[in-house]
Amino acid sequence: MRFSKFLFLCVVVFLLSSCGGGGSSSSNVPSNPTPTLKAITVSPTNVSGIIGTTQQFSAIGTYSDATTSNLTDTVTWSSSDASIANISSGGLAGLQTAGTTKITAALGTISGSTTLTVVLKSLISIDISPLTPSVPSGTSAQFSAIGTFNDATILDMTSQVTWSSSDTLIATIGNSDGSKGLATSLAVGITNITAQFGSISGSTQLTVTPASSIDNTMLITVNGTLCSANSISNKPCVNITICSPASSNCQTISDILLDTGSYGLRLFSDVITVPLTQTTVGGSPLAECVQFADGSADWGPVKLANVILGGEPAVTVPIQVIDATFGNVPTVCGVPETSPAYAGLNGILGVGPFTEDCGTACSGGSNNGTYFTCNGTSCRGVAVPFASQVQNPVPHLPLDNNGMIIKMPSVPSGGTIAVNNGQLIFGINTRSNNVPNGVTAYPADSTGSFTTIYNGIPDSNSFIDSGSNGLFFNNSSPQIAECFGSYAGWYCPASTLTLTATNRGSGGSPSGSVVFKIGNARTLFNTSSNVFTELGGTNTYGFDWGLPFFLGRSVYVGISGRGGSIPGNGPYWAY
Repeated sequence: MRFSKFLFLCVVVFLLSSCGGGGSSSSNVPSNPTPTLKAITVSPTNVSGIIGTTQQFSAIGTYSDATTSNLTDTVTWSSSDASIANISSGGLAGLQTAGTTKITAALGTISGSTTLTVVLKSLISIDISPLTPSVPSGTSAQFSAIGTFNDATILDMTSQVTWSSSDTLIATIGNSDGSKGLATSLAVGITNITAQFGSISGSTQLTVTPASSIDNTMLITVNGTLCSANSISNKPCVNITICSPASSNCQTISDILLDTGSYGLRLFSDVITVPLTQTTVGGSPLAECVQFADGSADWGPVKLANVILGGEPAVTVPIQVIDATFGNVPTVCGVPETSPAYAGLNGILGVGPFTEDCGTACSGGSNNGTYFTCNGTSCRGVAVPFASQVQNPVPHLPLDNNGMIIKMPSVPSGGTIAVNNGQLIFGINTRSNNVPNGVTAYPADSTGSFTTIYNGIPDSNSFIDSGSNGLFFNNSSPQIAECFGSYAGWYCPASTLTLTATNRGSGGSPSGSVVFKIGNARTLFNTSSNVFTELGGTNTYGFDWGLPFFLGRSVYVGISGRGGSIPGNGPYWAY
């Protein structure tokens, strides 16, 4: 049983808050000298662009203590020939005429530069994909614009074109960073989707069908429209609707982390506006402490709520209301998260392969360290029956209750700003849109784990976890270069590595290889992108196949004890 929410969370947010346990100072001990700036690196290097477009540059400073910092908004930018390309204070260059110019970033006496070549090309046509798609009302569709030029060059222009919908009552389409080309369907009908660049345009038709045609899906965005602005990289988000039990008093909450490494719905009390029913054990209010692999913890009461997943019927389940002010926090819970701003999310939807979040470990005795009953401010450990534990809502669905499919698009090398068209599909082999096709199932053990063999070393504590924002594994021989300073815990190889591991189901079969990539985390984090397929870091317990594993795949989660799917009863993972 694991709650692997954000492994190495403090590293991901670049030490904006302390990860450690504090320190001390003394007047007899000299303080460390202030690091001095030694070099500035401008990226991308030796880049080419087309007249009439823009190019974003970044400046990374390296200091005397070997740490680095993003100085893009601090340095003074200049172009050696402003008639070819001018550049603003934020490092955004406007490409004016054909030629070559030197782009320089300077801070005091330290500077760095790169070469920008501006070429003259003529755009001939724009093609839009997908061609004539059809989506249910209330869902989204991501469009791409591919430009063809007079020299046969083909470029992805999704972020450079201007998007429009001919009928905004049927569907709208985004033009902001992170939502470029993302269409949101509103009503049944047909609308023309157009991409425009100068005088050149391309268009296709979007057909919106009745919402009732598919009701077992939910939209997933990674650092996209459903996530908060302060989200860490590789964060998958969904919307959740909750209602007061036996009531139509409901609210929809965004910025909910989709986590296959935990079980049950957890929401901060700050974002809940509808009344929920307190759960009791032995007549006393029930509370829970959940501790995650990154060292964080959530504390608060357990309450009943009606939970609505996409278009599925509402199910009534116990959820955790995260509230650090509830009662007296037990010592075992440490210092729990206090607010959505502190945690970087409004809640967590745990959809791993089990129903209850603790199972027999919490039903058999009171000293489980997870569940407590509170009278006033006094809280003590308690044994909790399965039905009163926080529940994964998926097994409670009337039809699509044997598992789910997480379907994510591919992401290019180097990353992208956001993914806005992932899908969470409920049920496996229960409807026409969740029939398994060409996938291999890997049975899991009673903890949800299987075996991963990497560098010839088998690890039977491996798991697939959308709530971890990287691929985390033991840095065994041959070792991968690790980052230092603010990026410690991440991998920083000189160039992107292509690696292979073998996954094997619990019990010894089946077995299949997985090819994955590990890039330089320092470089990745200092780009404008937020979603990366090659992000990885160190881990000494199990191979954690985090969010990058999901990109470009359909991952199946088979619920324990539920049949009717592949390879029969869960728990299993399949892809």
